[in-house]
Amino acid sequence: MASGLPSTAGLARFCQKLKRLKPLEEATMETSLQRCLSALDLTLLGVGAMVGSGLYVLTGTVAKEITGPAVIVSFTVAAVASLLAALCYAEFGARVPRTGSAYLFTYVSMGELWAFLIGWNLVLEYVIAGAAVARAWSGYLDAMFDHHIRNFTEAHVGIWQVPLLARYPDFLAAGILLLASTFVSCGARVSSWLNHTLSAISMVVILFIIILGFVLARSHNWGKEEGGFAPFGFSGIMSGTATCFYAFVGFDVIAASSEEARNPKRAVPLAIAISLGLAASAYILVSTVLTLMVPWHSLDPNSALADAFYQRGYSWAGYLVATGSICAMTTVLLNGLFCLPRIIYAMAADGLFFQAFAYVHPRTQVPLVGILVFGVLTALVALLLDLEALVQFLSIGTLLAYSFVAISIIVLRFQKVPLSSSPSPASPRPAAKEYNSFSDHIELVGTEQVPAPEPGQLRPALRPYLGFLDRCSPGVAVASAICVLVASAITLGCVLIFGDSALHLPRWGYILLLLLCGIMFLLSLLVLGAHQQQRQQDTFQIPMVPLIPALSILLNICLMLKLSYLTWVRFSIWLLIGLLVYFGYGIWHSKENQRELPGVTITRYVVFPSGSLEETVQVVQPPSQTPAQEPSSP
Repeated sequence: MASGLPSTAGLARFCQKLKRLKPLEEATMETSLQRCLSALDLTLLGVGAMVGSGLYVLTGTVAKEITGPAVIVSFTVAAVASLLAALCYAEFGARVPRTGSAYLFTYVSMGELWAFLIGWNLVLEYVIAGAAVARAWSGYLDAMFDHHIRNFTEAHVGIWQVPLLARYPDFLAAGILLLASTFVSCGARVSSWLNHTLSAISMVVILFIIILGFVLARSHNWGKEEGGFAPFGFSGIMSGTATCFYAFVGFDVIAASSEEARNPKRAVPLAIAISLGLAASAYILVSTVLTLMVPWHSLDPNSALADAFYQRGYSWAGYLVATGSICAMTTVLLNGLFCLPRIIYAMAADGLFFQAFAYVHPRTQVPLVGILVFGVLTALVALLLDLEALVQFLSIGTLLAYSFVAISIIVLRFQKVPLSSSPSPASPRPAAKEYNSFSDHIELVGTEQVPAPEPGQLRPALRPYLGFLDRCSPGVAVASAICVLVASAITLGCVLIFGDSALHLPRWGYILLLLLCGIMFLLSLLVLGAHQQQRQQDTFQIPMVPLIPALSILLNICLMLKLSYLTWVRFSIWLLIGLLVYFGYGIWHSKENQRELPGVTITRYVVFPSGSLEETVQVVQPPSQTPAQEPSSP
C-alpha cells in the first residue's frame, strides 16, 4: 500500500467511531446536578415554554391572514400532531433521566455523529429563539411607551444599513437576556420559583381573557355575513396547522430537565402530558373568544387581543393583556436559557464539546460556564443581528430533532437488552424455586420451558407465516424495515408537497407514485410490527409503536419540505461548521475513546443503531505489570 494512504482497517476503525453509542446503563440517577424539581415544576416549565408570544401574536396573525375563525381547528390538529412527538420525548425522558434532550436520545440509539449534529442544531435553535423572543419582548414593551425607546436609540445611535445587522441595536432585548441569565445562574430552585410566579400571572391573565371574551362573544362573527367559519377553505386550515404547530414547541425543556427531577420516571411523562394539554386548551379557547368578539378580518395581527378589547370598548383590558404578554415572554426566555446550557453541559460531559462547559458550580449545582457564555452570546445576537432571516432555523432544527427522537424510539424498541443490564453477581437475584413435593415434580415435568423471544426477533406466532424473515442475520430485517420506513416517508413527503407543483407529474403518475410510497411505508410498519419489542414494566412506554413514531416522522418531514430553499442552504452551512468542530475536537476527546485502548483482544457483540448484531474485536492493553518480588528469606 502506498505510504500516506490510510489502511482499510484504519478506515474501518474511523467509521466505527462515528456510530459508537453511549451505553444506556450510564443513564443512572447519579448526577452532579441537583435533583430538586417536582412534577409541578416540570409542568410549569413546559407551560411557560409553550404559552408565550405565540398566544398574543400568532393567534391574530393566523386568524386574519390564513384561516379565519377556523384557526381553532388548526390549533387542534397541531396539538394532536405535537402530541406524537411529545409522547416520544416522554418515553425517552422517563427511560433516560439525563440532561441533553434529543442529543442524548440520539446518542444512545443512532450513534455519536448524528447525536453531535442534533446537539449542534439545538444550540443554534435555542440561541436564535432566545434572541427572537427578547426582541419581541422589547418591541411589546416599547409599543406600550409609544415607541419612545426605539426613537431614542435611533436618534442617538443612528440607523444601520448593513446586511445581516439589525436596523438599530436593541439594548433592551440584550439587557433582559443578561438579567434572565443571572437568575438562571442562581440555581434551579431560583429559576423555578421565578418561572412559577410569572406563569401564575400569565395563566390568570389568560383566564381573564377567556371569561371576558365569552361574555363579549357574538356568534354572528362566525356567520356567512362575515365570511363564514372557514373562509380560506381546507387548504387554509392545513396551512394554518403548519404555522400553529410551532406554538407547541417547548415541551422538550421538560425532557432536558429530567436530570434535575426528583422522580423522572413518573414526573417527566406526567408533566409533558399536562403541559401540552394546558397549552392546547389555552390556544384553542383564546382563539375562540378572539374570533367571536370581533370579525376575524378586522383583527390587528400585531396586537390582536388588545385591539379586540379596544374595539369592544374595553381599552383598559389592554393593559392586562400587555402584562400577561410580558410575563409569558419572560418565562419563555427563562426556559430557553435554562435548557440551552444543559444541552451544552451534556455534550461537554461526553467529551464532544469543550471541557470547560462541563463545569458545575459546587454551590448552585448548575452549569455556570455554559449559562454565562451562551447568555452573553444570545444577548449579542439580539443586540446586533437581523433575526427575520434566521427565524426559520427554529423550524428546521426543531423538526429534525423531533424526527431523530422518533426514529430513536423505534430503534431502541427492537434492540436487544444490553448484557450489562442483567443482574450482576453482587446484585440480589430472585430465589430459585425448590421442587420437593410430588405435585411439584409433576408440575416440573409437565411444563415445557420455552425461552421468551428477545427484542428484534420474529414473534413466535408469526413464524409459520413469515419464517423467511428469520433466515436473515439477526437484526437485518428490522434494520432494513427502518431504512425503508424513513426512505418511504421522505419520498411520500416529497410527493405530497411537490407532486402537483415542482415535479409536474400527470394525474395518473402522481396517484401511482403516491400509492407506491404509501404501500412501502405500510409494509415497513407491518414488518416492524411482526417483531418482538422491548417491554419496560417500570417506565412509561408509548403505545402503538412503530405507528405513532412513524406518523411523527412523516409529519415532520412534510413540514421541513415546506421550508424555503434558502433555509436549507443556511442550514447546510451551519452543519458544515458543526462537522469541522466534531472532526477537529469532538471525535478525539469523546469519552468513548477511553473505552478503546490498544492491547489485549476482547470479543464482544454490539447491537448497532441499524439493529444488526455484529461481532467486534476490541484490543485492550493491560496495565504494565511490576514483576513480583520474591519473598525475602527469614
